[in-house]
Amino acid sequence: MIESSRGLAVDRLLAAGHPVVPVHPNVFHAMCLRWGASKAKTDAGDSMKLADYLRTDGDLLPRLEPTEQTTLDLQALTRTRAGHVEARVSAVNQLAALLDAHWPGGKAVFANLDSDIAMAFLERYPTPASAAKLTAGRLEAWCKRRGYSGKKPGSIQIERLRAAPQAASRISEAAVEQLVQVQLVQGIRTTIRTLDKAIAEAVETHPYAPLFATMPRIGKVSLGQIIGEIGPLLERARTSEQLIAEAGVVPVTRASGKSRTVAFRFATNRRARIALTTFADNSRHSSDWAAKIYNDARARKKRHPPPAIRILARAWLRVMWACWRDGTCCDPVIHQANNKIDTAAEAPLRHRG
Repeated sequence: MIESSRGLAVDRLLAAGHPVVPVHPNVFHAMCLRWGASKAKTDAGDSMKLADYLRTDGDLLPRLEPTEQTTLDLQALTRTRAGHVEARVSAVNQLAALLDAHWPGGKAVFANLDSDIAMAFLERYPTPASAAKLTAGRLEAWCKRRGYSGKKPGSIQIERLRAAPQAASRISEAAVEQLVQVQLVQGIRTTIRTLDKAIAEAVETHPYAPLFATMPRIGKVSLGQIIGEIGPLLERARTSEQLIAEAGVVPVTRASGKSRTVAFRFATNRRARIALTTFADNSRHSSDWAAKIYNDARARKKRHPPPAIRILARAWLRVMWACWRDGTCCDPVIHQANNKIDTAAEAPLRHRG
């Protein structure tokens, strides 16, 4: 028995073929009164109590099974991508701060061009001196050669470049050229594109993909995140309510006397909740069923994003549970027509393999 259902220790034990029974620390603490009220605690005593608890109540406790290898691979890919996205945002913010301090004109162009073209522009013109001979025609032709959409003509771009205030920095042009490094951002973006391709390929062959691929506004990356993070919860959950609790989109009421508070569960899988709420927020823009649940929550004075989006995410988890339980693909037409998901039969009917 172990006090967690995930982590390196759990993965190692499952990989070695050992049976693993997770038990929540609060549950075990509540059961300790069975062996005496003195609240004495030793490692040997805890081991004896856990063994006795498993002997007497083991039939009520779930055993963990190893997560599918393809799910673990997809989970690793999506988590690595999420880390690179955070690194890209940090690098872009750092680059914007450098431009603001040393070349405000470059920041003005950087903020109004497509990201790829902006990176190429700063790589070609990293200082005010390097862009001094630019004209509206040359800038517009340069942008067109790189596939710029053309929403802003060259005259506007060059005006923004020239109208920007002069930098207060006294650092030389040569030093500024070394400071404005775009290779880091470009390298991270290239890695993200490679990960996107790998995620798309992994999703194509994953057995869970057909179950959720028809959900509204779920792209390859979002589908990979849902499978990678929600997939292990689906495999280990015994009921839809347990799944909802593990994902952290269930309200918890604490009432005592005249005080009453309702908050969402804090003990949760944070990555799974982020993947789920991101998809739920996107889905309401393409699904009338999802939009109605969200709008009804807003009408009840629920704020956006935490309560309203999590209420919608809870509804989508019931859809996912029904699809995984029955082994059937998600059908948005049926869900929108019935406006309700049947969760009466909790036992999963779909066989793993």
